[in-house]
Amino acid sequence: MSADLCVAPNSAPTSGVAQALYFDSGNHRLFGWLHRPPDGKMTNMGVVVCKPFGYEAICTHRSVRTFSEAAAAIGVPALRFDYLGTGDSAEIEPQAEQLDVWSRDIVAAVLELQRRTGVERVCLLGVRLGGLLATMAANQCKVVGGLILIAPVVSGRRYLRQLRTTQLAATIGAESGESASSASGSSQSSSAGSLEVSGFRLSAATIAALARIDLTTSGAPPVSEILVIDDSSLPTARGWVEALTGLGIRTKSLALAGVMEMIMTAPQFAVVPADMLAAIRDWLLQIPRASSAPLEAGGQHLDSGTVPPIDELTLSDGGATQQAQLTERSVFFASEAVLFGIVTEPPQGELRRRAVILLNAGADYHIGASGMYVALARRWARRGYVVLRMDLAGLGDSGTRHGRPDNEVFPPEAIDDIRAAIEFMRTRYGVRDITLAGLCSGAYHALRAAVAAVPVNRILMINPQNYFWKKGMTLNDLQLAEVVQNPGVYRRQVFSVDAWKRLLTGKVNIWRIVKIYIQRPLLALESTLRDVARRLRIHLPRDLGWELEEIGARGVRVVFVFARGDPGIELLEIQGGSSVKRLGERCRVHTIDSADHIFSKSGSRAVLEGILSDELFAHTEWSDLHRAKLERSH
Repeated sequence: MSADLCVAPNSAPTSGVAQALYFDSGNHRLFGWLHRPPDGKMTNMGVVVCKPFGYEAICTHRSVRTFSEAAAAIGVPALRFDYLGTGDSAEIEPQAEQLDVWSRDIVAAVLELQRRTGVERVCLLGVRLGGLLATMAANQCKVVGGLILIAPVVSGRRYLRQLRTTQLAATIGAESGESASSASGSSQSSSAGSLEVSGFRLSAATIAALARIDLTTSGAPPVSEILVIDDSSLPTARGWVEALTGLGIRTKSLALAGVMEMIMTAPQFAVVPADMLAAIRDWLLQIPRASSAPLEAGGQHLDSGTVPPIDELTLSDGGATQQAQLTERSVFFASEAVLFGIVTEPPQGELRRRAVILLNAGADYHIGASGMYVALARRWARRGYVVLRMDLAGLGDSGTRHGRPDNEVFPPEAIDDIRAAIEFMRTRYGVRDITLAGLCSGAYHALRAAVAAVPVNRILMINPQNYFWKKGMTLNDLQLAEVVQNPGVYRRQVFSVDAWKRLLTGKVNIWRIVKIYIQRPLLALESTLRDVARRLRIHLPRDLGWELEEIGARGVRVVFVFARGDPGIELLEIQGGSSVKRLGERCRVHTIDSADHIFSKSGSRAVLEGILSDELFAHTEWSDLHRAKLERSH
């Protein structure tokens, strides 16, 4: 993931040569990445990577990318892609049976890999639900000769129990004051038979299909080689492996540490298990090839008369003409690293020059938490906006700067990346009105860019939990959000037997709690003193109130949207002080009930989308009044 690679217009800044592409699956189009060997030579076998479902797909994004790069590095071309209705692919019908659709998507990916590279045999690499889907697809595609399955779902019923447990844990962990509307929304979802977990949905038909699946009784997939990698602390596929061996399939089973941590750890803390990566590489090197003659990596292996597909996605806008369609395409632009994004373009004939740039939430890649950025981009494009959902350097599918780590949530050069994105949008699309938007750290970067006088018209900030980030800090350091939020949490836990057990067994960091209680009154005192200084027109460093007033004075509209109870609200009051009220309509603050930090419930997410859209659409005339001033200053 070196930053100095020369890339083609649709190539990724990865080790080797990766190509962002769209391809057909039935009547729909899917987005994917083709990783080719860096030396131009490849074997006659390729790999199609089958992602897990939902939040697990976000957690494993970096690992899936690394697996694909590792395969390409040993001469095995790899295609990773998004199923229909997920990631950057086209939308899916809400009632569709997703297992059937997604297994057919895998078959389409296999055929696409063959068309683009000429490989004769394909191995499917599936993670969790992707392992089950890979097994199903192997029964539909004769060229699949091997399976690599990481913590595969073997029993659909057991998997559904795990999803419902996750859903219940999220409900228990939510604020106790949830409104009746939220409960009603959950009830409606339940009565419809669908299941929403961490913002991702399985249809009623999919749940019914999952409940009938048990690989231990489904017979053997028609492949010659299978590698099963299970978690050493929680193996789930042992019985199925024994059954496969009894059926005469060459099956290798490994129990490795770190599998579930890779699947369930938030992306900013995720680490690709080295043992797993080595095991996959060794297995790919050892299994038989269809032919010993290497293929040239440069050409396409297309059927006679077949026209190579156009690498873009069109989405219906509800109209009957071609002009009513949206278009999505992958784009690359340069900061110090090569940056990647997906642009959603409005229907043809749109004359307004307006754009929104969506910034990473944490280390989630460019689809955003719960995939909300995809929905926002397509909604806003239908209203005439060009929308870029981008990955900052070191995140998602962008390159990483020399000397900087991957998955860095608060990189010091983020403003440079934002400037590059704005310049790209202005040059490519001629936009004049630009909005920055983001959740959590994305909100922080939008604010810092506005403070740095980056030429934007408005910033939409969702649940920011930091307004200042010191160089050298890490996510493990004590954050002000903890100082604001945790004292109340600790008071509630005084009567918790489990909390006392953790305390007495040394599992609680006492010093961290002490620092929180010491800093809380100091923070309140500092807030009072800063507000006094503002009234006396004394400009102190690292003063959020002054920064907001300066942003407003430049004509930049500021919008905050919070989930009720999120610590960013109180932090804004403490650090922004009376400046927020003085700004009036130039600084709007909204609070949404019954929402968590990432708006994982569809009901609260719909409210969020509505508020953001109203703020974006309602003030274009006000923005026009200040555009000339903004352009003159830059």
